[in-house]
Amino acid sequence: MSKDVKPFQIGEWSISPGTRRTVDLPVSMLSDHTPVSMSVHVLHGRKPGPVLFVSAAVHGDEVIGVEIARRVLKAPQLEAQELEKLKGTLLVIPIVNAFGFLNHSRYLPDRRDLNRSFPGSQRGSLAGRLAHLFMTEIVARSNYGIDLHSAAIHRTNLPQIRVSPSRTETMLLAKAFGAPVIMTSKIREGSLRAAAHLKDADVLVFEGGEGLRFDEMTIRAGVSGVLRVMRELKMVGAKGITRPSVRSIISMTSYWVRSPAGGLLRPFKSVGEVVEPEMLLGIVSDPFGENERNVLTEKGGLIVGRTNLPVINEGDGLFHIAEFNERYDAEQTLDSLSSQLEADPLFDEDEII
Repeated sequence: MSKDVKPFQIGEWSISPGTRRTVDLPVSMLSDHTPVSMSVHVLHGRKPGPVLFVSAAVHGDEVIGVEIARRVLKAPQLEAQELEKLKGTLLVIPIVNAFGFLNHSRYLPDRRDLNRSFPGSQRGSLAGRLAHLFMTEIVARSNYGIDLHSAAIHRTNLPQIRVSPSRTETMLLAKAFGAPVIMTSKIREGSLRAAAHLKDADVLVFEGGEGLRFDEMTIRAGVSGVLRVMRELKMVGAKGITRPSVRSIISMTSYWVRSPAGGLLRPFKSVGEVVEPEMLLGIVSDPFGENERNVLTEKGGLIVGRTNLPVINEGDGLFHIAEFNERYDAEQTLDSLSSQLEADPLFDEDEII
C-alpha cells in the first residue's frame, strides 16, 4: 500500500490505493419493498491527486451520459495495469436518478426535478434526500466534477460545455475538454452546479444529443472530453489521449427562436449550421396549408439546439442559437473536431465500441 495515499472512504466502504470497486449507496425503498441505491464506481490511485466525479442521468431520460460513463470506465487509460499510474481518485456515477431512469422519465416519482433540488435535505422530499446524499457522499469528497446531460426528449443539442464565467480554472478545463462549443451560462438555483460551486468544487456541464437516444459522435465527444480533463488535471498521462485539433467556439450569449403560431413545422436548418440575421429557419403551417408563418432568426450565430417535433404550439422553442463575438470559421471548426473523433484510435477498441 502506498505510504502517501490513504484508503478512500465513501459510505461504509474503504477502497485501497491502486484498486477499483463499485459501491452501492442506499437511497430509498420502493412501495413494493424493492431497495433503490446510487451506485458509484471508485477508481483510487496509488499516487496523490485530485478527486474528480463524473455523473450522468441526473435527469432519468438523459441516457447518453450513461453510455459515456460506461465507455470512460472501459478506457485503456483506466485498465487494471494502468491503475497503478492513476493520480488521485475518479468517482463515476452512471445513474444518479435511478427512479427516472427505470421509468424513462426526466423526473422523480413525485414529479420533482432533481437538478432543481440541490443541495437537498436529509429530511426533505425524495428529490431532496437524493440530492443531499449526492452532495454528502460525492461532492463533499471532490475537487472537480463533470455532469453529463442531453437535451430533453424530442429535442437535440450540439455537443457543448456549459460553464460559469466567474471561474478561470473552470474555463481552462472546458477548453481542455474540447467540445465544439463552450457556452457561458448563469448558475441556476437548485442545480448541482450551483450547489457544488458553493462547496468550491468546479463542475463542467456537458450537453449533447437527445433524451432517450444514443448519438455516436456525441458519445465520442463526451468520452474524449472526460479523458482530456483527466489529462489536464494530471490524473492520467498523455498517451492515447489526443488534444483538440482546433479550439472550441466560445459563446457568451444565446437565444431561442420561438414558434410564431401553432401548427406543423417544416425545418430547413439543423444543429451545427451557421445562420445569418433574418435567415429562414423553417415554416409553420396549419394542417390545411392555408396559413403559413416563416420562422426567422433575430441575429446570426450557430444552431446549438432544436426541436425534433413537427407538431408545435405557439411560443414553443424551436431553435437555440449561440452568438459568438470572435472570428471563427464555425463550420470548419465543427468539421475538424468531428473528423478527429471519427479517426481517434481510442474508439477502435472493440470493448469500447
